[in-house]
This record gives sequence, C-alpha cells and structure tokens, in this order.
Amino acid sequence: MADTPTGNPAALRRLRSEPLALWARRGSAPLVLVLVLVAGSAVFGGRFASALNFGNIALDSSYLLLIAIGMTFVIVSGGIDLSVGSLLALSGVLTAYASRWGSLPALLVPLGVCALFGLANGLLVGRARIAPFIVTLAALLFARGLAFAVSAEGNQVHIIPPELALTRIGQARFLGLGAPVWFALTVFAIGLVVLNRSRFGQAVFAIGGSEEAAELMGLPVRRVKTVVYVLSAVLTGFAGVLVAAQTQSGLPTIGEGRELEAIAAVVIGGTLLSGGAGSLFGTLAGVLLLKVIQNLINQVGTLTAYYQQLVSGAFLIVVVLIQSRLARRSPR
Repeated sequence: MADTPTGNPAALRRLRSEPLALWARRGSAPLVLVLVLVAGSAVFGGRFASALNFGNIALDSSYLLLIAIGMTFVIVSGGIDLSVGSLLALSGVLTAYASRWGSLPALLVPLGVCALFGLANGLLVGRARIAPFIVTLAALLFARGLAFAVSAEGNQVHIIPPELALTRIGQARFLGLGAPVWFALTVFAIGLVVLNRSRFGQAVFAIGGSEEAAELMGLPVRRVKTVVYVLSAVLTGFAGVLVAAQTQSGLPTIGEGRELEAIAAVVIGGTLLSGGAGSLFGTLAGVLLLKVIQNLINQVGTLTAYYQQLVSGAFLIVVVLIQSRLARRSPR
C-alpha cells in the first residue's frame, strides 16, 4: 500500500501548508491594499482619504486595469505581451487622427489596428511558435514607430473636437466616477465570467499549466493563444481610446513603461509568471495597490515620480520572490 499523508510526516506538513500558500498567493494583494489605505488615511488624513482623491485614483487605475485584464489572460496562458505600452500610444494617436471623420471612426480605426497587431502576435506565438518575448518586443517597436509616423515624428498633435460624442463620453462622470471607470468595471465583470466560467477560460488555464497536456486533451492550443493576444491588444486599444477622449488629444509618447506596470500589477495580484494560475480579482487588487502607492508618494510632495518606479520595482521583486517559494508548495 502506498504511503498516505497521515503516515508520512513530510507529506502531511506539505498538505497542511498548501491552503496557507494558496491564500498567501491569492489574498496577499487585497490585504496589503487595505493596510496601505488605512496607513495612508492615518498619515495624510483628509488630503488622501477624500472622495475626490479616491475618484482620481479610480480614474487613473481604470486605464491600467483594462490593459492588465488582457495581460492576465496572456500570462495565465503562459505568455507575455510587451507591446501594450506602444499600442496604447498608437491607439490614442489614431483616435485623435480619425476623429476628423466622427466618433465612430475614432473608435473603430484604433480598435481595428490594435486587433491586427494582436492577431499578428498571436499567430507568430501560437502557430509559428516564436517566443512571446521576441514577438511582442518587435510589435512594441513597430507600434511606437507607427505612432510617431502618424504624428509626423511627434511634431503634429492631433486634437479631438470637443463637440464629438466620444469626447463628452470620455469626460463624463456618473455617481462621482469618470466614465472610463465604469467601462473598466464592465470589462472586468465580463472578464471574470469568461476566465472562470467558460470553456475558453478553462482552456487558457490548461494551456498555461501544460501546453503539451492541453494538446493531448484535444484543446485548440493555437487558436486560444491567438485569441488571448488579440484580446490583450483590443483592450489596450480601448484604453487608448479612453485616454485620448479624456485628454482630447493623441500623443505618441504616452504609455512608455506601461507594459511593465501592467505586468507588475498582474504578478502582484498573484498570477504566476510561469502560467496556469491567476485571478482577475488579484489583478484588480494589484492595479489599485500600485496606483494607491503612487498617489501616496505624490502626497509627500518632496519626492519625484522616479520614486514611484523605485517603490513599484522593489515591491515587485518581493512579490516574485514570495511567489517562487509558494509555487513549490501549492498546486496549480
């Protein structure tokens, strides 16, 4: 008879540690977020803990959340997408450029172009089996170059007419929150259902856990990989549309480093970089945690924006180190 956990002390200790390891990976980001909010409210008082400031944090988080939702699907599937920062800029520029023909072209043109980028990334990763890092790095460079080409190397800033419906939507507020926040929350709710309650979502988890096993199970590995990259690009394009609508312009320089920020938020939220495990609730907590920390640094007043990158980088290193240890204890 094979040894049972009750007869094997080492196996018993590992079995008991698995629930704690799973909780630490999935629930640490929300817990840290609550602690940071409480500490920030105690230190800065009403200057931080105000409806206006929380509304600004929510608005700033909404754009990153849209990108991070798509990034979660990509990372859970075992991939990575470095092109999202450049696609954000390209989408904003194309939105402003196409706004001369009305709100509908200003929405469809950037989404269509970003979808083509995502399709190219997905086909190269899923069918040509080229490393995602190389494919999306090339897309990063190409998209940024195209954004500068459309804006005459950054010398021409396209302005969105204020009378367009797109502009009014981008700057509208409902129940005290900007319209982009509600769009992001709607996409988040849909993403939860797709990732956790659909065959496609289960296939994403299976492919990230073991691509070879997923193929033996008969899952459409290539098609699923292609779809997740298209999804990531389209959501990034939508975020770029909202940024352009809110600022009434398209700048080719925005989004620099945003891909790293999105990856950091996803990983801080408990999604494993190795794929096969993750949650959108964790991603939401990771996004909010990064933005709250950045806002607290701004509250100090004497610190520059570079401290935001310093703190975010240090926080990410700590999280990845903890994840690498917990991944040895917890099942996927």
